[in-house]
Amino acid sequence: MFKRDWDRRTCAKRGHVTYAPTEPELAARLHTATAVGDAWRCLRCGDFALGAPHGSGPAADAPLVPRGKALRDLFILRFLAVERVLRGIVIILIAWGVWKFSNSQEAVQRVFDEDLTVFRPVADHFHWDLDHAPIVETIRKTFGYQKKTLLVVAGALVAYALIEIVEAVGLWLGKRWAEYLTVVATAAFLPLEGYELHEHVSPIKVCTLLLNIAAVLWIMLSKRLFGLRGGAAAFEAERHSASLLEVEEAAGALPPAGHGPDRGPGHRPAQDAGHGPDRGPGQGAHARS
Repeated sequence: MFKRDWDRRTCAKRGHVTYAPTEPELAARLHTATAVGDAWRCLRCGDFALGAPHGSGPAADAPLVPRGKALRDLFILRFLAVERVLRGIVIILIAWGVWKFSNSQEAVQRVFDEDLTVFRPVADHFHWDLDHAPIVETIRKTFGYQKKTLLVVAGALVAYALIEIVEAVGLWLGKRWAEYLTVVATAAFLPLEGYELHEHVSPIKVCTLLLNIAAVLWIMLSKRLFGLRGGAAAFEAERHSASLLEVEEAAGALPPAGHGPDRGPGHRPAQDAGHGPDRGPGQGAHARS
């Protein structure tokens, strides 16, 4: 029930996806005639939608529409894609700041020293050693960097941001190469994130580290990367086993259990009870929770 609700909610937002296969027996399983016209079964949610199919041709050429678990996995991948885009934008802004700083180190240092002097009385009042605060010491160290070093840092940050954005595009489109890239790139930076967390603990660093570890493990296991759980072959088999078209094709190749030889071509499987051919126009698209 939860799977069908998930599929139906997606169809309610994006519309149904229907297809008319040229194989007569399979077409009969996906088509029904109603009082107001023909209806075809949606490849995502399984409901019948009035109107002409969105495509037609051999069943092998039909679109492989994500549904059920595959649809939920795509949602998670797109959530990770959004996170990658936001991270890439932030890194680009940091790289721009480093580049600007490299061109005006002395001016920035003067402004920093003046602002530090203004905040010193407040820090003394709260007994906070401002001069030896970790963030202040880190900023002061950067003033000693050469311009060439800062430019290299800015370039490395831009390259890292581009990797994040490429990951995001691939994950959003559900590309398998992007899943490999995400796992490798994210896992490569886990030791650095762990070291930074060891040096200074903060809620943001903890959440980022846990999110990246969870993302790496989830992608590797659910997408069966690097040969895990049967590898690419098992992943493709799982995807095709969830395809409504292939499920109906397999069911049509077997003798229908519990039904006589007079079974009509418009008869639908038992799991579609409640979606009979006499439903009114538009109910297939709008009967959503």
